Amino acid sequence: MLDFAVNVRSAQPPSWLLERLAARLPGLGHYPNADDVRRATRAVALRHGRGEDEVVLLAGGAEGFALLPRLRPRLAALIAPSFTEPEVALVTAGIAVHHVVLDPPFGLAGAIVPEQADLVVLGNPTNPTSVLHARDEILALCRPGRIVVVDEAFADAIPGEPESLASHADAGVIVLRSLTKTWSLAGLRVGYALGGPDVLARLTAARPHWPLGTLQLEAIAACSEPEAVAEAAAGARELAALRSEMVEAFEAAGFDVVDGRAPYLMFSVPDAELVRKKLHAKAIAVRRCDTFVGLDGQYLRAAVRAEWPVLLRALLEATR
Repeated sequence: MLDFAVNVRSAQPPSWLLERLAARLPGLGHYPNADDVRRATRAVALRHGRGEDEVVLLAGGAEGFALLPRLRPRLAALIAPSFTEPEVALVTAGIAVHHVVLDPPFGLAGAIVPEQADLVVLGNPTNPTSVLHARDEILALCRPGRIVVVDEAFADAIPGEPESLASHADAGVIVLRSLTKTWSLAGLRVGYALGGPDVLARLTAARPHWPLGTLQLEAIAACSEPEAVAEAAAGARELAALRSEMVEAFEAAGFDVVDGRAPYLMFSVPDAELVRKKLHAKAIAVRRCDTFVGLDGQYLRAAVRAEWPVLLRALLEATR
């Protein structure tokens, strides 16, 4: 299928990254090397101007969500609509959850977070709305005794990474980053968390030994080096230009696109699920949005891809 549903940037990693990973294959008979852990941690720390004790390497940004119950919050406030995995992890652990549902255009202005919430989770940019929240608005959520977790899985896909808190040292803020989307490593699962040493220690308490394998450690180190960061930044600029073209065309065709910055669009159509099925019948995949808290059946999400004219033509046919 022509895939606009998944936000992984390309069909496979770049050749230089594949070569780096392939070079480590002969060593898979050994347990991961502690030097590899230190090298990857140092690369991430230098990339964001953080101390090495402010970095925890993860098996994908989603592992960070799975670890949230280790923080033992009494009440978790989840800014919605947003990625649903944090709720699954918290509810499964028996932690009370409160949804703070944002109305269109899905900005943080006016969001009411319960004062008793000692954990707040949000995405920036948010999946699936694509909205990019101002860092000052996010920091305004901080309170003594509260931890604010910011999912920045798509931050490196926005030129200049505006509003990112990755380099902001604050004991009450944890930033989760994923390398999966930008570097097409969905099959490997790589990411990291940034935060205060004490909070990260709580987050990773009782974590299994060697939580990441040799190839994951190599990928994190490789993708955090200056040359790779520059390549990702260049790709972000290309995506931004492509996104502008896509948004302009969609709006000219009469589709209401949510104002955002992420490498995907959320737009409204009448009877979105019927439209999605019609697209599926044409071998075109888009993401449904009614499964996200706070969204109904009028939205679809589509990744920014050069093939967007094919999607737009199919959408126009499906909505006639």
